[in-house]
Amino acid sequence: MRRIGIAGAAVMAVVLPAAAAWAAEPVLDYEFFKARVEPIFLKKRPNHARCYVCHSDSNNAFKLEKLPAGKKFWDEGQSRRQFESVSRLVVPGKPDESLLLIQPLAPEVGGRPYHSGGRQFASKDTPEWKTLAAWVNGQTLKGK
Repeated sequence: MRRIGIAGAAVMAVVLPAAAAWAAEPVLDYEFFKARVEPIFLKKRPNHARCYVCHSDSNNAFKLEKLPAGKKFWDEGQSRRQFESVSRLVVPGKPDESLLLIQPLAPEVGGRPYHSGGRQFASKDTPEWKTLAAWVNGQTLKGK
């Protein structure tokens, strides 16, 4: 068996854990997004507008597609485009670093200080916030 020496062992001690962490990064699941995340954008919460109301007419990073006339949900093409767009607002595996989750979260529990739509989520225990976090953490409709 070939020996790699101290320098080789030191390099492997750094490279292998980094490679393992990279390989273990959660993958954002489209089906979970469509079934569980997109409905959050349309849901009316007490004392708040739906995300859709502001973000379908916005020109910021979180831009939702307009609903087709007479429809209550997006078509497949729109959902796919939205998945791609919204995925850019998250850091897979890191809900607390994901703009999609921290922007509408109350500042006293880790949210950003400004969100013109108010605090959609008073805490990380809000069911919708937990659903968004599950998606960011790689949750699928079949489990994990």
